[in-house]
Amino acid sequence: TGIEQVEKMESPRMIKTHLPFQLVPKSFWEQDCKTIVVARNAKDSVVSYFHFNRMMENMPQPGTWQEFLQSFMDGQVSWGPWYDHVKGWWEAKEKHRILFLFYEDMKENPRREIQKVARFMGKVLEDDVLEKIVHLSSFKVMRDNPMANYSTFPSNVMDRSISRFMRKGEVGDWKTHFTVAENERFDEHYERQMAPCSVRFRQEL
Repeated sequence: TGIEQVEKMESPRMIKTHLPFQLVPKSFWEQDCKTIVVARNAKDSVVSYFHFNRMMENMPQPGTWQEFLQSFMDGQVSWGPWYDHVKGWWEAKEKHRILFLFYEDMKENPRREIQKVARFMGKVLEDDVLEKIVHLSSFKVMRDNPMANYSTFPSNVMDRSISRFMRKGEVGDWKTHFTVAENERFDEHYERQMAPCSVRFRQEL
């Protein structure tokens, strides 16, 4: 299990999680661990999540796009509401060592965002190392890398005939899914959900 793997790792350890802030063990903060959060705008997130649910055999079937969009807005999806997840981590960064990154910024200028991570971790990257990281962490390279694209998973876990795990990785792909009416309804709902929060996302580049 993941816990057994973590226990065998030597410090400093790196752990990846999808947990919302309130479910992270308190010991994590007591040890003053550093956290890097990557968040994506809600519209592209729901599109990506829809296709992920379509191809994942062990996930609840999403139904139609219209049905899944409503489930997303209602927070009735695995791992809970996108809104609570983002707000929780955004507010937590005021009290803990949290670097909050935006997917859209990473797509726009990966070099800049990688440098942010390096500074946060107290590292200095030589230019050649930085450029190698930019290349190897690009969507195109990761999409074709079996270590990142989950292509080694059997089809009874991930059905790649339905969708690839790494599908497009674009900013603004939501425009190919939302109707005008859905977009207007989503915007109104989003404003109500996120009104108290100062976080601001870009929905296109």
